[in-house]
Amino acid sequence: MPARKKSRRVRFIVIALVLLLMAGVGFASYWSVSTVRASFPQTTGSLKLAGLSAPVDVERDAYGIPQIYADTPEDLFRAQGYVQAQDRFYEMDVRRHLTSGRLSEMFGKGQVETDAFLRTLDWRGVAQKEYDTQLDAATKAYLRAYSDGVNAYLKDHSGAALSVEYAALKFSNGYKPQPWTPVDSVAWLKAMAWDLRSNMQDEIDRALMTSRLSQAQIKQLYPAYPYDRNQPIVDAGSVDSTTKVYSPAGTSSGPQSLNNTVDSQLAGISQIIDQMPALLGPNGSGIGSNSWVVSGAFTTTGKPMLANDPHLAPQLPSLWYQMGLHCRTVSSACPYDVAGYTFSGMPGVIIGHNKDIAWGMTNLGADVTDLYLEKVTATTYLRDGKQVPFTMRHEEIKVAGGKSREITVRETTNGPLISDRSDEIREVGQTAPVDNPPGGVNSGYAVALNWTALKPSKTMDAVFKLDRATDFEQFRAAAKDFAVPSQNLIYADSKGAHGHIGYQAPGQVPIRADGDDGTYPVPGWDSHYDWKGTIPFQAMPYEYDPERGYIVTANQAVIDQSKYPYMLTQDWGYGTRSQRINDLIASKVKDNGKISMDDMQSMQSDNSSEIAKVLVPYLLKVDITGDKNSYVRNAQKLLEGWDYNQDADSAAAAYFNAVWRNVLKLAFGNKLPKELRPEGQCLRVPPVGETGPVDNLDGKGIPTVQECGERDPSEAQPDGSDRWSEVVLDILPDATNSWWTMSTTAFYGVDTDKAHHSTRDQLLAQAMKDARYELTAKLGKDIDTWSWGRLHKLELKNQTLGTDGPGVIKWLLNRGPWQLSGGEAAVDATGWNAAGGYDVIWVPSMRMIVNLQDLDKSRWINLTGASGHAYNAHYTDQTDKWAANELLPWYFSDEPVKKATKATLVLTP
Repeated sequence: MPARKKSRRVRFIVIALVLLLMAGVGFASYWSVSTVRASFPQTTGSLKLAGLSAPVDVERDAYGIPQIYADTPEDLFRAQGYVQAQDRFYEMDVRRHLTSGRLSEMFGKGQVETDAFLRTLDWRGVAQKEYDTQLDAATKAYLRAYSDGVNAYLKDHSGAALSVEYAALKFSNGYKPQPWTPVDSVAWLKAMAWDLRSNMQDEIDRALMTSRLSQAQIKQLYPAYPYDRNQPIVDAGSVDSTTKVYSPAGTSSGPQSLNNTVDSQLAGISQIIDQMPALLGPNGSGIGSNSWVVSGAFTTTGKPMLANDPHLAPQLPSLWYQMGLHCRTVSSACPYDVAGYTFSGMPGVIIGHNKDIAWGMTNLGADVTDLYLEKVTATTYLRDGKQVPFTMRHEEIKVAGGKSREITVRETTNGPLISDRSDEIREVGQTAPVDNPPGGVNSGYAVALNWTALKPSKTMDAVFKLDRATDFEQFRAAAKDFAVPSQNLIYADSKGAHGHIGYQAPGQVPIRADGDDGTYPVPGWDSHYDWKGTIPFQAMPYEYDPERGYIVTANQAVIDQSKYPYMLTQDWGYGTRSQRINDLIASKVKDNGKISMDDMQSMQSDNSSEIAKVLVPYLLKVDITGDKNSYVRNAQKLLEGWDYNQDADSAAAAYFNAVWRNVLKLAFGNKLPKELRPEGQCLRVPPVGETGPVDNLDGKGIPTVQECGERDPSEAQPDGSDRWSEVVLDILPDATNSWWTMSTTAFYGVDTDKAHHSTRDQLLAQAMKDARYELTAKLGKDIDTWSWGRLHKLELKNQTLGTDGPGVIKWLLNRGPWQLSGGEAAVDATGWNAAGGYDVIWVPSMRMIVNLQDLDKSRWINLTGASGHAYNAHYTDQTDKWAANELLPWYFSDEPVKKATKATLVLTP
């Protein structure tokens, strides 16, 4: 028997045994190898697909990536729906239940609170309005064709034939998926907008910090963007100069009448928001994406090269689905010849290239959310001195295996009350002291969310416009409709001597009132704080063929705020990644050097730690000598001669990142309020608001109380992002800065005999000691066996059942771990949260490099694989290469695609 067949047989025997154990004796005949294989799609031969006008070819390569060829757009997108349902329907089904707030129908009562929150935001309702009132007729036709393709697959497949997950769900609650609709596709854009909503968490965090820190201290933890060191994306933009709306010198809105009770309310909202990352990914100042484009004048091919790697939460299967969509004859009647990354559940290509242009996306980071404090009664809210009735709607949440729950959503002119979604928050709001309570009843503060994504838009139109754009003018016309999420769009084409490159900032970005910079919640009862419209598209920054010859977007500032009349945000990423990319490109193109495809790929895998380059010299100057300290000194020596690269096999990278984590904890983390610290981390600290002598509370002469952290570790602070790098850079030269004080009693100004103001070097020495003992516990006493990858691991978890299902199901569906290079704020951005641990929590979710001189020499990779079916050959067949920073060839033209094709399926009318 050939080894490969023998290995396959052994593998399926193991699967069968596990499934037998999982299902129990009563279902032994059902749970078998055939159950696992039942959902594997047919990829060869022919199948009938109702509604087609002519046959459609689906050609898959060795990695199962499909290229679809059709004669009409409707046939193309109908086939796209069918093929994506073949590979990914369970993922699609979970997504639509997420966006419509119906997860409880699939997974039971544990998802009720998440559903209630999502019903309050009403993503599905907004998507329905978009479909009914905003989208072009052609877009609607494509959405309907896509839905028809999905439903054609559903008609002939159910239960285990759809996916092994449905076999498990059928045992537990009898769940059966409903037909797909066009609105299901549109609604997914709201989930992505939520994932990339920018500074909402920062707004909450700043308000929560007021319980422990002064305004001056909070300002230190949110330093100004370093324009002198990290260049923004563009130097200038197209600006409507008739209106001067934002003054950079204006005052911050500041916290509006906040007190400890309201802080608790905001903490409760934060806890609700923390439920979302398991589905959509963490949202912090570190998360983002990389993209850059280089003019042909500076490339080895003479035409532009474009790179992109969006950073999102790791998911299995990957968020992205690679695909090509080709009209056999490209014409005005059938204008699509495009390939790239799609979302399962949505027609079209989101990021990629067509035969004329290429484009990429990163999160712009515009401030598109605001929290409004509201003075409310049960049925009204205060508005400019008058009681205004809420707009109310009632929602029924159906629960698998349980009783339905009904909720009432109350909305103000500033948006829905998200504080209604927790009994604890509701009680806090009723007791919150307020000035001038409405109606003579102390009903307290509620909190409303205003967010651009809750307004219907034409973003779905923009996707198809991008797919068929042929030049920069059409690219910008598409960007004009790209309302949410607000993205940095980069561009390249091959026209002319060296091709053209460009950038456009799209999106609906609110214009705020004077004195409101979006950094704190504002009074909803005062219409002065209402949004004053959105920034006109013609005033959004853009660039076309800049003289420097390249454009980099990596979540840094778009433009120097002092040069721009509108406020985009006060909470940019701080430009560590973007400046590293700028420096790498500049070092190659100086003295007329040329950048190759290999150079572009090497840049994507760059894992240099920029904070280490600054901090390590300080760490090496700390005197750690003597017999008692030799244990720590041996670890300190790892940093001598380190090249600052965070390779998976690097012991120095492991030790430095452990030191960095402990520096942040000692200098900042222990001084933050419990609402920001990681869950389970308990400290003895002075009571909130205590800044002077108090009674002895712990019997040791130190006035403290015990406080335990409350935030999910993946969302806790300090997270180690480049914002915290900037904070540390600001105080490093000041050896006696108060932040270096390790004693919280001393830091908070409590007068005790034991309060101790430590210095920078004392704190660094303690951090090195703590890191040495931490890694000894995690990796062993022998530092020669340490490596960064042993700490910095990625586990890929199947959404829902892979995180919350029985242990055996998790074993069946999940994969990993992989030991990864890279790190927080590195170009190879395998993110981890320094407050929570070293595990990888967000990643380059895909990587691509487009060669505009020869599209067939482009390269790409996905985090997992094309298939969402466990044990399918394409479930995670790209992950090993992805982890090693390798890329696959990306063929586009007919002949190379046919040569690479391993399976052809013909869909017939």
